[in-house]
Amino acid sequence: MRSKNVTTKVDKAPQRSLFKAMGLTDEELDNPLVGVCNSVNELIPGHTDLDKIADAAKAGIRMAGGTPLEFGAIGVCDGIAMGHEGMHYSLASREIIADSVETMARAHALDALVLIPNCDKIVPGMLMAAARLNIPTVVVSGGAMLAGRHKGKDIDLNTVFESVASYKVDKISEAELLEVENSACQTCGSCSGMFTANSMNCLTEVLGLGLPGNGTIPAVYADRIRLAKYAGIQVMEMFEKDIKPLDILTEESFDNALKVDMALGCSTNTALHLPAIAYEAGIDFNLESINKVKKEVPHICSLAPAGSHHIQDLHEAGGIPAVMKVLSEEGILNEDLITVTGKTIKDNLVNAKVLDTNVIRDFSTAYHAEGGLSFLKGNLAPDGSVVKQAAVADEMLVHEGPARVFDSGPEAVESIHAGEIKSGDVVVIRYEGPKGGPGMREMLTPTSAIAGVGLDKEVALITDGRFSGATRGAAIGHVSPEAMEGGPMAIVEEGDIIQIDIPNGKLNLKLSDDEIQARLEKWKAPEPKIKTGYLSRYARLVTSASTGAVFK
Repeated sequence: MRSKNVTTKVDKAPQRSLFKAMGLTDEELDNPLVGVCNSVNELIPGHTDLDKIADAAKAGIRMAGGTPLEFGAIGVCDGIAMGHEGMHYSLASREIIADSVETMARAHALDALVLIPNCDKIVPGMLMAAARLNIPTVVVSGGAMLAGRHKGKDIDLNTVFESVASYKVDKISEAELLEVENSACQTCGSCSGMFTANSMNCLTEVLGLGLPGNGTIPAVYADRIRLAKYAGIQVMEMFEKDIKPLDILTEESFDNALKVDMALGCSTNTALHLPAIAYEAGIDFNLESINKVKKEVPHICSLAPAGSHHIQDLHEAGGIPAVMKVLSEEGILNEDLITVTGKTIKDNLVNAKVLDTNVIRDFSTAYHAEGGLSFLKGNLAPDGSVVKQAAVADEMLVHEGPARVFDSGPEAVESIHAGEIKSGDVVVIRYEGPKGGPGMREMLTPTSAIAGVGLDKEVALITDGRFSGATRGAAIGHVSPEAMEGGPMAIVEEGDIIQIDIPNGKLNLKLSDDEIQARLEKWKAPEPKIKTGYLSRYARLVTSASTGAVFK
């Protein structure tokens, strides 16, 4: 027990005295000390209910003979941070979260952890910390929001973003926009589609650090409270058996996660977070493997924004275990890996079954023959880029068009709303990468604007920034090297022809190598947008999107 460093022996009387100042008894200090990291706050709808999750997890820990000790973590709501300076801080917050969990666990000699995240960067930040600390850990998220309803159809946050663009081009009235605004987000929880938060919550389950149901049980269900109690009980079993995150996070478990990612059509942000978690686990995660795996695993679940189903539908259809069962029956999932249940994946899937074959299809009836993500390379992205292929219209899978160049996301949005983007154009948004942003802002507002004005099947968007999991259309992000580092994005000029071939993984600028080199030799890096505070330090430390935008 690591905690014996602060709870035993005569010379630890001062430490015991401080614990006792909080009402702890000698009996409690004799038990394993289990940190409960709770990212509850009143700023993120996915986190307002986490106090109940924490209480349930602490009850489970006590039932199993541990002493729970709760501490907090910050969180950024990507939706609220969208469209202003706040979005610079979203991805950047991931590193603070990982560092703070590490700090609290090490500083207080905790024996084990229950981590309670829910939304976009909080989940991967805590997973990174779990790998770094390597003490018994169970992750239990707060659960998904239920879909809203408007005019008899399920809607979500993405509907609101796209409705704003529709209003600006007089497709809907202000009154209808207000109806959508009031209907889209009716419960607490992470936004209801296969957006980044739910993608990562589902993949936490696949990686083996979350119990079955972690990714899909809705936030408002009593099952979510029971799951949290079981998480508390299970972390004590992991402690007793000495099962640690690095026993679970193996090269094979990341391979499983990528395969399920393809089947689900997860957010492109998983291409940032999986490599970052793997880095902390000492595993090399090569993004180029995306194109190999996408040919092995078809897209069998079509959830928003690509389709009409939401997380509650996936849950009712059998959840992540059912999806994994389909892959298992095809012989492409490694089932011998240990998980936080204390059992193997094979054991966990014994009773899993698909309950709705429209929500979770088999390989022969898949929504798309290839998996949800695609990795593109070429002279415009020498180190690669990522697109959510499952959310791209068939007619945009191969496209060639003139570049419309913008040095920030807001500039592009103004042009889209002004009607200056035409059918066939390729919108290029640069200096939005990890360093250039700084913070690699999401481009949901410009992609929603393109969709809202009806051009999502006619216009592509390319950026060294990233996208929300709610993005749909031919939106290619994470272009590396980014413009701020002198990548080819920096020298694209208005009217240059860009060639996109998603099925074959190609992204090229229709210029000769000599012309590209000549332009690069003339290029000079612009002044940093932010020169003080955390973001300035972040820009100096962060690596490329192609390596997960981790610190080195």
